[in-house]
Amino acid sequence: MPVDTQDPGPVVGRVLGTEDATPLQFWTAVTPGAYLQLDDVVVTRRELPGREPVTIAGVVTQVRARHEGAQFDSDVFAIAEGTLPALIQEAAEITTTRVDPELYVPPAPGAPVHRAEGVARAQALHFDRMERPVPMGSGRDGVPVYLNADFLDGTRGAHVSISGISGVATKTSFATFLLYSVFRSGVLGADGVNSKALIFNVKGEDLLFLDYPNARLDEKTTEAYSRLGLPAAPFADVRVYAPPRIGDASGTPDVSSRLTGVDAFYWTLAEFCATGLLPYVFADADDERQQYTMVVHAVAAHLQRVAVPAEGGVSIEGKRISSYGDLVDFLVEQLSDEETRRDWAGSAVGIGTTNAFARRLISSKKDLSRLIRGDLAQRRPHSINTSESAQVTVVDLHNLPDRAQRFVVGVTLKAEFERKEKAGTAKPLLFVVLDELNKYAPRDGTSPIKEVLLDIAERGRSLGVILIGAQQTASEVERRIVTNSAIRVVGRLDPAEAGRPEYGFLPPAQRQRVLLAKPGTMFVNQPDIPVPLCVEFPFPAWATRVSEAGAAPAASLRSIVQASDPFAVVGGRGVTGARISDDDIPF
Repeated sequence: MPVDTQDPGPVVGRVLGTEDATPLQFWTAVTPGAYLQLDDVVVTRRELPGREPVTIAGVVTQVRARHEGAQFDSDVFAIAEGTLPALIQEAAEITTTRVDPELYVPPAPGAPVHRAEGVARAQALHFDRMERPVPMGSGRDGVPVYLNADFLDGTRGAHVSISGISGVATKTSFATFLLYSVFRSGVLGADGVNSKALIFNVKGEDLLFLDYPNARLDEKTTEAYSRLGLPAAPFADVRVYAPPRIGDASGTPDVSSRLTGVDAFYWTLAEFCATGLLPYVFADADDERQQYTMVVHAVAAHLQRVAVPAEGGVSIEGKRISSYGDLVDFLVEQLSDEETRRDWAGSAVGIGTTNAFARRLISSKKDLSRLIRGDLAQRRPHSINTSESAQVTVVDLHNLPDRAQRFVVGVTLKAEFERKEKAGTAKPLLFVVLDELNKYAPRDGTSPIKEVLLDIAERGRSLGVILIGAQQTASEVERRIVTNSAIRVVGRLDPAEAGRPEYGFLPPAQRQRVLLAKPGTMFVNQPDIPVPLCVEFPFPAWATRVSEAGAAPAASLRSIVQASDPFAVVGGRGVTGARISDDDIPF
């Protein structure tokens, strides 16, 4: 569809004749009394002999103002006093976003430049070519800005990379808003009902209230959602998982602000041995380069062969093991005995290597004992399985030490990816939201988690697994993961990070602007549009902390455990702090 030239918008300037105009970039002098700001969309027209006119649309990427007639810096004072004649002239740099028809000729100096509005704006930003536009916020002009769903759901591309300073760039807030927009805008069609999201919560308990309305929601924010075609409401279907509390034999979820509708996740000793999860105990990328990793895989393989389930625990060579600490002690004993070391680690491994393995294994007891259990019922629901969960599954990790967080992320992603591989189909989609991606998939070294994330980045598109990764520094994330991300988003950046080549898609002016970006402002680069768009997304309609939580949704009062045992009360207090009795649980 040609760019609309019938009513493109008011004239705001003319193509500058004192600067070179090219088909891809030109300058416009701003009409006195008008203005252009960064990110404004403009359109101009070039008449050609014997051909149809060419419409050139673009985005303002730089603005300047100067005194014409001044020769010296000090002239500004005389001009301000009226003793020296001069004119104030503003000019704007325009980076071309669309040429229609595709005859790449420069605009003619003196040609009128219009502020693109309505249809002309949508065409200039290629929104008219998007069959399934996803609203992701508003531009500087307050008009909605869209993301092409084809580059998000795997149709033509997949994965999102979000970078920015922690606590300022609002990376997680944008990731959850984008997820909400995908689910509620209808772009997934009939597949939207069955599509899933897996969110890892690594900081505080901010993401545990996605299904609670935000008590701070005001009329202005509601109108912002309405302009985007979205309801101002929380996520409709959420299930929360948290690790068991330390030293709690009943497996109570370790959360403080939300204790209703939360289920504990853990792995039994039998599952740990049978599915070969030992390598994820050693998920540090630096450790993976050490020689003892061959012992890790040998011991994991031997455990799969000899471990027999036994009433929640395991039996190995006739010995009953009922806790992770007992399992670690047993393995260290076997590797310390010359007669059994060969069976467990192989004949080519020296004592120094097995000792290195043993030291690191012993150090994992404190971190992983509450996650790998032999004292809880195997039949009790405890697994994280998005196919059997709600539309949005939140896995809380914030109370876990670093080693335990790595273990949970690695094992959970491995299980979900293998489940999608066995299904053999991309539908329904699974969106994975993971913060601190530079910790789990660093640029250097290898680890089991990094291999899973690389698999998702390179093969996830065909399997319907979409990674929405966030990190403070994209320069420290594995290159192949960033390269495979069709959508790149940048919030507030550190000056040193902004100069890295990973942000080469940002024009020079935007590289400077990301140093000043306020919370809620993001720069989004997508394949459809040659210039990253500045987006402001609305305040979350769902609670982001306990102080914002409105009335609890009815579904949150029942957890998986309560669904299987209606008389079980998970947690002792609700969001308000009031104690929950059996009468408070809706049967």
